[in-house]
Amino acid sequence: MDTVRYVIAERVAHLTLNRPDALNALTPDQRDHVIHLLAEASADPGIGAVVVTGTGRGFCTGADLRGTPATGTTPTGTTTAERAPGPTTAERIPGDVARTIRLGAQRLIAAVLDCEKPVIAAVNGTAAGLGAHLALACDLVLAAESARFIEVFVRRGLVPDGGGAYLLPRLIGPHRAKELMFFGDALSAPEAERLGLVNRVVPDGELPKAAREWAVRLANGPTRALALTKQLVNASLDTDRASAFAAEAAAQEINMTTRDAQDGVRAFVERRSPDFQGR
Repeated sequence: MDTVRYVIAERVAHLTLNRPDALNALTPDQRDHVIHLLAEASADPGIGAVVVTGTGRGFCTGADLRGTPATGTTPTGTTTAERAPGPTTAERIPGDVARTIRLGAQRLIAAVLDCEKPVIAAVNGTAAGLGAHLALACDLVLAAESARFIEVFVRRGLVPDGGGAYLLPRLIGPHRAKELMFFGDALSAPEAERLGLVNRVVPDGELPKAAREWAVRLANGPTRALALTKQLVNASLDTDRASAFAAEAAAQEINMTTRDAQDGVRAFVERRSPDFQGR
């Protein structure tokens, strides 16, 4: 069974986590494959948008915490067997955990944030821990009515990883972020929408259709302009006004060399719809 399904249709890359029996908890190999596919979609001029979703009752319940006695697991669920060279037992040495998180969970979230195509999360069920952060790192979030989001780390006595303490305060402010992370309570899809974590909540059966419609619309848009817009917005909360304005001007300079921008301006003058080609 393919634990990650990858299908391209209508210039949209559909990336589906496919371990329904495990509520799509991510193994290290599966996580690395998702990172590779996101990088591939980012560089492919034939792809204009990406949809990330899951099969079954879970979107993604984080890192797979089921390790074997022979290898043990790190707090984030990555087996110690995939660490850099060192002890082969469950014993950890200083630096192991930080390295595992940096090369694992954080690299996954960075792959979403750095993807040059719009990424839509179609949250079909439970999104917990790293799975919640995977969804929230996406540019747009659609959620089924039955979906829920859980900052599960505190329930295990852990610090949030996968960029959670970076993403959540930027989305809903520090006080709300702390509430979710301190208590670890499940957040329903409607409540997540009210807080601004979700763009739209749709009936369960309509989620695939809603995600496809948004993705196709984006895929038919000016791909490079969308990529530069994503870059500007993602960087805006970490910079001062002068730097943001300079980045905006530079992005406009770059974007005006694209075919889509040039045709878009001509279309406005000629009073017709633009013919975007993603170039």
